Amino acid sequence: MTAIRLLLVDDDPLVRAGLSLMMGGADDIEIVGEAADGGEVEELVDRTGPDVVLMDIRMPSVDGLTATERLRGRAEAPQVVVLTTFHADEQVLSALRAGAAGFVLKDTPPAEILDAVRRVAAGDPVLSPTVTRQLMQHAAGTAADTRRTRARARITALNDREREVGVAVGRGLSNAEIAATLFMSVATVKTHVSRILAKLDLNNRVQIALLAYDAGLLEEPAEGGH
Repeated sequence: MTAIRLLLVDDDPLVRAGLSLMMGGADDIEIVGEAADGGEVEELVDRTGPDVVLMDIRMPSVDGLTATERLRGRAEAPQVVVLTTFHADEQVLSALRAGAAGFVLKDTPPAEILDAVRRVAAGDPVLSPTVTRQLMQHAAGTAADTRRTRARARITALNDREREVGVAVGRGLSNAEIAATLFMSVATVKTHVSRILAKLDLNNRVQIALLAYDAGLLEEPAEGGH
């Protein structure tokens, strides 16, 4: 098995040391570098070629949000998992919109952080439906109307079936659950998800969920299929 190449980014040397000790002890994870600030990330990514970046959200010079936006705007960008001390934080939400594959709390048990890195490396977002709903509710506010208008305009690029799949993704359903609900094969669901990502220029399922929420699609009755 090829080891997952991991880059650690945190301004606290004790946190980095703890993460390095914890993650480096796993047979399937290789720590390829460490950074103390988001401004160091791009050069380190070019030099070390990580599969996943474990990124602190709050750093004094270049924060994790800015670093994530810069990374996810590049071709062949590594996946980003945001490190935070808050369940519902506007910066975390912004990082997810910028393309982070999920987030983990700094007090998360070591086994769960390891699992998060493995899942993201395999292409799975690291957000439970409960946490996703928590963050999306936190996003509601003065800019909600503007976001809804923009999101609805973007959603028009989808056909009816893609829209149904997008709503199901937003509700936290797995591919198998979407297939059962909408009476299609898992392979077809995967094809629809890939098309949604391409049409809407999104990075992952978390962004699909956030866009569906912004557009108000999750307020509509659940589809029962055709």
